[in-house]
Amino acid sequence: DGDTGTNMLLTMRSSIQEASQVAEPNVSSVIQALAKGALMGARGNSGVILSQIWRGLAKSLSEKDAVDGSDLAEALLEASETAYKGLTNPVEGTILTVIREAADAAMGQLSSSDGNLTLVLEATVSAASKSLANTPELLPVLKDAEVVDAGGHGLYTLLEGALLYL
Repeated sequence: DGDTGTNMLLTMRSSIQEASQVAEPNVSSVIQALAKGALMGARGNSGVILSQIWRGLAKSLSEKDAVDGSDLAEALLEASETAYKGLTNPVEGTILTVIREAADAAMGQLSSSDGNLTLVLEATVSAASKSLANTPELLPVLKDAEVVDAGGHGLYTLLEGALLYL
């Protein structure tokens, strides 16, 4: 989907630009800058929802110098809740479903991962992939077009990129 991809790209560029200007980078300052950049540069519905996801992550990770699996799971849960609250009419089968199901998987992984960041992120990415693949079952317009949700795919790509970086 050209519009969604372009809007998410422009939103992320704004986030990265803001984060690159952080004088003393740490988890809290970088995530705060990413959220601010996304808010200021949000484009289209997908960009606005992505900015709400970053906002929730930033709220949960404020004042953190480091992040473990527990911190990430809680931040993803906050991100999901913030994104849903930011919309008057949330629709399932979209980026919202992907972040919610990914956050749920992250929380579920905590008991067996002992807070291991990589294991929590692996569970998050796996759940996001499954959720994305299921979006056509939740939104008939996606099923008719034989595609997955573009915003959900963008979010999955960001999560997968974080995992590959780790």
